[in-house]
Amino acid sequence: MSRAQQPSRRSVLGAAVAVAVSAGAVSAVPAVAAPAVRHGGSSGRPVEYHAWTSYTDWRQGTAHGVRAVAGSRPGIVIAAPAGRTDYTDPHTGTTATWEYATWTSPAHRLSVPATEVIASWNAHTPEGTWLQTELSGTYSDGTATPWYVMGRWASGDQDIRRTSVDDQSDGKSSVWTDTFAIDDASTGLRLVAYRLRLTLYRKPGTHTTPTVRRVGAMGSDIPDRFTVPASAPGLTRELAVPRYSQEIHKGQYPQYDNGGEAWCSPTSSEMIVEYWGARPTPEQLSWVDPAYADPQVCHAARSTYDYQYEGCGNWPFNAAYAASYSGLQGVITRLTSLTDLETLIAAGIPAITSQSFLKTELTGAGYGTSGHLMTVIGFTAEGDVIANDPASPSDDAVRRVYARSEFETIWLRTKRYNASGQVASGTGGVCYLYFPEHPTPRQRAALAAVGVR
Repeated sequence: MSRAQQPSRRSVLGAAVAVAVSAGAVSAVPAVAAPAVRHGGSSGRPVEYHAWTSYTDWRQGTAHGVRAVAGSRPGIVIAAPAGRTDYTDPHTGTTATWEYATWTSPAHRLSVPATEVIASWNAHTPEGTWLQTELSGTYSDGTATPWYVMGRWASGDQDIRRTSVDDQSDGKSSVWTDTFAIDDASTGLRLVAYRLRLTLYRKPGTHTTPTVRRVGAMGSDIPDRFTVPASAPGLTRELAVPRYSQEIHKGQYPQYDNGGEAWCSPTSSEMIVEYWGARPTPEQLSWVDPAYADPQVCHAARSTYDYQYEGCGNWPFNAAYAASYSGLQGVITRLTSLTDLETLIAAGIPAITSQSFLKTELTGAGYGTSGHLMTVIGFTAEGDVIANDPASPSDDAVRRVYARSEFETIWLRTKRYNASGQVASGTGGVCYLYFPEHPTPRQRAALAAVGVR
């Protein structure tokens, strides 16, 4: 579960403040022409995920010091650095000099003019390297956003502290942790196009480089709703996903948010990472107290911890963690119904869902939460959801069955009433998808059916 004191990810900042942009980065791109606003897109889905992954994709971007590499999984690497810059890590106070190079995507016109956008990326960052992801876009009124930092990331924590950036706003939109949001969607303002910019960093004088293999973003315009009509059951299947409890880690590693209820996201991520056959090495786990069970969950928590958010619940950081394992990809998107999840489960792809609910709203859970991640692994013959719920007292107790209509509502709604009777927000179908580097034809078709390519 998320930290109770953290505001909702659909909350936005109330005041315009300066935008934090890295030193040495190129200037903001000009606004692109705004297409006519079309709600729902050509497919009728209020969500669109788009990514750059192919050699052709990388060649179409604007490169300053990077080059595209071909192969079974293309990407970009530092070729000849564009320059040097100093970066003072706000979480250690350490200032270091880095060589950097940048890649900027072509402008992408959203088929769904968006109230929210979440970027995610897959990268390999050897020791001595890291990367920054930024987003800049065009509003439906023709004006442009600034460049917003969507994350500063490395798979390890020996060079920089992995971090989101607070206090980014231009008076029309803001970034809360990992989510770009229009400040007042009721005005009709939307983001209609965007570019993503990657800045790759390495220690000066070395030939080591980050490699970015996927970068993309999910744009959405989910209508405000307290309830969601239940979809009709269509699948009976259960996947054999490992079961891990977050609760057995309560009190472990306060520097990574103290285990227990704070570790739902990395615990869920680790379950699916291991479902696909990946796992931390003994060397990677050597720092964990040998008295602790499931040390790989501790490793996942450390590897997803956001030092600004002060928690492990940064959505793109979890996807990037999963994709740091050879042979895996990870994206953050939104799905529109349990039918979407059935499509994925039928192809052997489990999913991680984000939801919030009162204890009375999810029969059998035994708790309420302002934000929680769990892994959907299948469906019963009656259409109910089979979930590996990490908010369980032991690994053996993790498998749960939840009523279809209740689960669908708490996951897909955008508005709810909290324990004090006040209106709060929901995630509107946020989902982590981790899948093979080379999906089977059936898996590829299932991913495409839910908008991921």
